[in-house]
Amino acid sequence: MEVVASITGSIVVEAGRLLCGSIYTKISNTVRIQSNINVLEKEMKNLISIRNDMRSQLAMAEKDGKLPSTEVKEWLRNVEDFMFEVGLMQEGMTANDKKLNRCFFSCSPPCRRCRKVSRMLKEVQDLVKAASFPNGLLTANDAAETVEHIPGPSIQDQSTASKTLAKVMDLLKNDGVKRIGVWGTGGVGKTTVVKNLNNRLKTDSSLQPFGMVIWATVSKELDLKQVQLQIAERLNWKVKVEETVERVGIRLHGRLMKESNFLLILDDVWEAIDLDYLGIPRPEEHVGSNIILTSRNLEVCRAMKTDVEVRVDFLNGVEAWHLFCQSAGEVASLDTIKPFAEEIARECNGLPLAVITMGTAMRGKIKVKLWKHALNELRKSVPAIKGIENNVYKSLKWSYDSLEGENTKSCFLYCSLFPEDFSIEVNELVRYWLAEGLIDEQENYEDSFNRGIALIENLKDCCLLEDGAREDTVKMHDVVRDVAIWIASSLENRNRSLVRSGIGLNEISEVELVNSLRRVSFMNSKITSLPDCEIQCSEASTLLLQGNFPLDRIPERFLQGFPALRVLNMSGTRIQSLPLSLLQLHDLRALILRDCFYLTDLPPLGCLTKLQVLDLCATSITELPRGLENLINLRELNLSRTHYLKTIQPETISRLHSLEVLDMTLSDYHWGVKGQVEESQITFEDLGCLQRLLVLLTRLEGIPSLGSENLAWICRVKRFQFFIGPTANSLPTKHDKRRVTISGLNLSREWIGWLLSNATSLVLNHCWGLNQMLETLVINSINCFTSLKSLTIASSNSYLRPAGGCAAHDDLLPNLEELHLHDLTYLESISELVGHLGLRFFRLKLLEVTQCSRLKYLLTYGSFILSLPNLEEIKVSFCENLFQLFNYYSEQDTNCFSKKKKEQDTNSEPVVPNLRTLELKNLPKLRTLCRYKECWPRLEQVEVFKSNLLTKMPLTTQNENTMKEIRGELQWWRQLDCDSETKSSLQPYFKQTGAKQELRPMEMQKIDGIVFCYHLFNSHALLDSVMYLLLVLQFPLLVTTVVQRPQPSLLYASGRYRLSMETARMLEEVERLLKVGHIAANMHFGMVIRATVSKKLDLKEVQIQLAERLKMEVKTLEVTHCPNLHHVLSYGDSGFNTETLEEIKLASVTIWKS
Repeated sequence: MEVVASITGSIVVEAGRLLCGSIYTKISNTVRIQSNINVLEKEMKNLISIRNDMRSQLAMAEKDGKLPSTEVKEWLRNVEDFMFEVGLMQEGMTANDKKLNRCFFSCSPPCRRCRKVSRMLKEVQDLVKAASFPNGLLTANDAAETVEHIPGPSIQDQSTASKTLAKVMDLLKNDGVKRIGVWGTGGVGKTTVVKNLNNRLKTDSSLQPFGMVIWATVSKELDLKQVQLQIAERLNWKVKVEETVERVGIRLHGRLMKESNFLLILDDVWEAIDLDYLGIPRPEEHVGSNIILTSRNLEVCRAMKTDVEVRVDFLNGVEAWHLFCQSAGEVASLDTIKPFAEEIARECNGLPLAVITMGTAMRGKIKVKLWKHALNELRKSVPAIKGIENNVYKSLKWSYDSLEGENTKSCFLYCSLFPEDFSIEVNELVRYWLAEGLIDEQENYEDSFNRGIALIENLKDCCLLEDGAREDTVKMHDVVRDVAIWIASSLENRNRSLVRSGIGLNEISEVELVNSLRRVSFMNSKITSLPDCEIQCSEASTLLLQGNFPLDRIPERFLQGFPALRVLNMSGTRIQSLPLSLLQLHDLRALILRDCFYLTDLPPLGCLTKLQVLDLCATSITELPRGLENLINLRELNLSRTHYLKTIQPETISRLHSLEVLDMTLSDYHWGVKGQVEESQITFEDLGCLQRLLVLLTRLEGIPSLGSENLAWICRVKRFQFFIGPTANSLPTKHDKRRVTISGLNLSREWIGWLLSNATSLVLNHCWGLNQMLETLVINSINCFTSLKSLTIASSNSYLRPAGGCAAHDDLLPNLEELHLHDLTYLESISELVGHLGLRFFRLKLLEVTQCSRLKYLLTYGSFILSLPNLEEIKVSFCENLFQLFNYYSEQDTNCFSKKKKEQDTNSEPVVPNLRTLELKNLPKLRTLCRYKECWPRLEQVEVFKSNLLTKMPLTTQNENTMKEIRGELQWWRQLDCDSETKSSLQPYFKQTGAKQELRPMEMQKIDGIVFCYHLFNSHALLDSVMYLLLVLQFPLLVTTVVQRPQPSLLYASGRYRLSMETARMLEEVERLLKVGHIAANMHFGMVIRATVSKKLDLKEVQIQLAERLKMEVKTLEVTHCPNLHHVLSYGDSGFNTETLEEIKLASVTIWKS
C-alpha cells in the first residue's frame, strides 16, 4: 500500500501546482484524477490480495510435486511487470515531490498525469479479471490416469495363471486383506500375473475399486530413492534431486494420505522393504492403503507382513506345450519335429521362462538334428542353447546368489546330486549335510535335525526346493536342478560336483573322476562294475552309488582313490562284502548300506573312529560288525529290517556312548527283559546307560517291569517305538512319536501304567486278559495318563467290561484324540470301557470301529458322555448288529429304536457339533444316528454303503454351506427321508457308488502301485524271494520297505490305496512308508491280477491263474514281458528257502499276450 500512498501523495501535490495556472480547469482535473486514484487504490489492493492467495496455493501444491499451469505462470509474470511499472511511476512522483515549493499556477499541465492514472487503472482491472482460471491453477496433466496400461503377455490361455489371477482379484475385494504377497520360482510368471491384474483393472471399470493404481519395479539391487521416483512420476509429483530418501518418504506419505484409496504394486522384491521409510501409509492409518508385492522368497513376503501369500504355480503339460508352440512357431508342429519339440517342452517342466526361451531359440529351425542336439544338451544341464544361460540360468542363479552363507549355498547344491524329479527323504538329506559338516556337528540329533528342517524350509521359501511326492520329502524343479548342476560343475572352489545320477549309465569313466571334484553321484543307474584302477579323487567328500542293483562288487583299488570321503552310500546294490580299503577312509562320517540284501559280512569297523552314521537296514547280517564298540562318535545306528540278526554281544551297544538314534524296527532281534533272560545276556534295561539316546525303535520279548528308579532314561528319550511280543507290529498313525505296540501277550498280570505315562500311542493286538489289566490299571493308577493320544484295541475276545465293577473317579485318558476298535468279537458297546476308565472324550477327534459283530451301539448319551465337542471323524464298518450310533435312552428300554420318536424331546443340541467326516459301511441293521430333530451342522464328507435301513440323516439346508461330498448307493439316496428343500440343496454333492465298490475284509478298493499281500510267519527268506522275483520279471521298481505282520501284510510300493480291515487301514500318511529305490515315472497299469503261489512252488500253476484272469491260453514256457501289467500276489504260509530262491532266479512267469 506504500506504492499507492506514494502515488496518491504525488498526484495531490501535482494537483496543487495545476491550481496555480487555471484555478477552475485545474481544480476540475484534479477532482477527476482524485476519483481515479481512489478506484486505482481499491483495485490495487484487490490485485495484490489475489496474487498473494494464488502464491500460497501454488506453494502448497509445489510441496506435493504439482506445477502451475502455463496461463497461471503468464498471469503472474504480467502482475510482476505491472508492479514494476508502478514502481517506476513511484520514483517519478517522488522526484516531483521535491518541486512542491513552486507556484501552483506554474505547475506543468495535469492531463499527462491523468491519462497515465487512467491507463494504470484499466490494466489493474484487466489483471483482476484475468485472475479467474476455469481449468484450475495447476497443469492439466496433474490429474494422472487411475490405471496405466503396462505391456505384457496375456494369460488368457493359461488356466493355472488365470486361477492365480482370479484368487488375487478376490483377495482385493476382501476388506480384511491389505497386503498380498505373490511368490514363486524365478521365471514362473509372477510379474506376468500382476501385469495382467493391473491391465484388468484398467479395462474393466466394474473391477476397479481404487482411486489410483501405482506400479513400481524394485529389482535385486534395492534403491529406495529410485522406487520413490517411480511412485512420484506415477503421481505427477515432483521430487527434488537433492532431497534425501527420508525427506521424500515423509512428503510421499503425506501425498498418498490424500488419496481416498490406492493400490501399490511392488514388483520383483528381493529383500524386505521398510514401507514407513519408503513413505507408504500403513493400513491402520489409511484404510485405503493396499499393497501387492511379488518375490521369489516367501520369507520376504512374511517379513513385509503380508496378510495372504499366493504362490504362482508351474504350467501344466498342455499349457506348457501351447506356450512353446507360440514361441517356436509352426515348425514345432511338423511331424518330424513334434516328438522332439514335445520332449523339449516337457524338459522345461512348466517353467514359462524356460519354455519361452527354448521355443524362441528353436524358432524356424527345421533340421531334425538341431532339435536332437538341443534336447541332448538340455538333458545334460548344459546351457548350450541360445538364450538359456543369459535368460534362464543366470536369472535363477540370482536366487542362489541371494542365499545367506556358503553352507546354505552348499546345501542347495547338494540337492542336485539326486536324479531328476527325485523325492529326497528329508532325514537322508539332513544326514548328508551333517556328515559333510554343513550343519554343526556339536549339536545333538534333535537340534541338528531341526536346524536342517529350518534350512530346507528356507530353500523352499526361496523356491529352490519344493515338496516331494511323499510326506517328509523334497525335490528340485528340473530347471532349478539344471542350474544347480551348472553352478556346481563350473565352480572354481572346492564345491565342484560330477552328477551322473538317474541317466542309466552302465559303467563309470575314470577319466571324469579328477582331483578337483568335491562330490560325485552315480546313483540310480545300471552300473554293473566299477573301475578296478587307481582313481584320483583325493578331494571328494561324497560318493553316491545307491540304486545300482546290478553292482555286486566294490574293487579294492576303487575306494583307495577317495581318501577324503565323508559320505559313502552303496544302498540298493547286490554287493555281498566290502573291500578292506574301506578301512582307509579315516574321515568317513556316514556309511550307508541300506537294502543291500546280499550283504552278509562287514570288515572290522573299529578304525573308522569318526563314523557318525551306520545304516545297515535290510542287510543280511547275522551279527554286528566287529569293532563296532570302538566307534566312539557313532550317533545313529540303523538295524531295521535285519531279518537275520540273531545275536548282539554284551556291551557292544552299551559302549556306544555317543549314540543318539537306534532303529531296530522289524529286526529279527528281540531284546530280552530282566527276569526273563539269563543274567549274562544284554537286556532292554541295559540301554539306560546310553545317556545321549534320543530315538529308540526296537522289539522286546516281553513287558519290562521298570521301577521308578529305572524309568528316568525312558523319559529322556524323545521318540520311541516299542514292539512288545513275538508278533508285534502295527501300521503308523500320526501319534507315533512315542508308540507302544503289544501283541500276542497275556496282560492279566501285567502293569502297563509306566507305558501309558510315557506313550502317545498304544496298540493292543491279539492280547488276552484285557479285563483284568484294565481293572488293575484303575485300582493302581494314581494320576491320569495325559500323554496318550491314540488307543487301538484289536483282535480280542474281551468284553472290555471288567468283572470287578470298579470305575475311575477321573478321566484316565483326558487327552485321547483317536480311538480305534477292530475285530472285538464280544464288544456290545463302548460305554462299559468309558465308564470303567472315566472317559469323557473331551478331546476325541477320531472314532473308528470295524468288524465288531455284536456291537449294538457306540455310546450311551447322558451318563458319562454329554457331548463330543471335538469329534471330527466317525468311521464304522462291518458291524452286523449295530442298530444305532448313540443310545439316548436307558439300557432297559431295548426296544426304544422301534418306538415312535419322542418329538417332545426339545433338546436337539448335537452330540457331535464339529463332526466333519462320517463313514458308515456294511451296517445292515443300522436305523438311527441321533435324535429326531438333531442336526450335525459341520459335516463335509458323508459315505454310506450297504446300510440301507438308514433312512434318516442329521442334515438340513444348513449343511449346504460346509458339505463337500456325499457318497452312497442310488437306492439309499432315493429313500432318504428328508424335506425336499434339504435334499435339493445337497443333491449336487451326491456321488453314486456301485456294487463293485463293496469292501470285504482284506480287499483293496483302489490300487495305484505294486502291492504284495502275503502271510509271513517264520520265513524271512520269502521277502528276498519275492523281491528277486520282481526283478527277474523286470518290474519297473525295486521295493525296499516291508511291513511284516502275523496276519496278511503289505509290501509297499508307490501309490495310494485303501484297505478295509485293521491290518490294511486307510492311511493318509502311507507315503511315509514308501522307500522306493527305482520308480518308473508316470507308470500306469491296465489290470490288477491276484495269484496264489502256496508252499510248493509251481510256476505253471501260477501261469494258469494269471492266464485265466487275462482270458488267455498258456501255450508254452516262453518268456514274455508284459510292461503294462499290474500284479497283486497273495502268499499263504510259504516256506521259501535258498533252493526256491535259485529256482526263481532261473524262471519267470510266462504269459501270451492276447
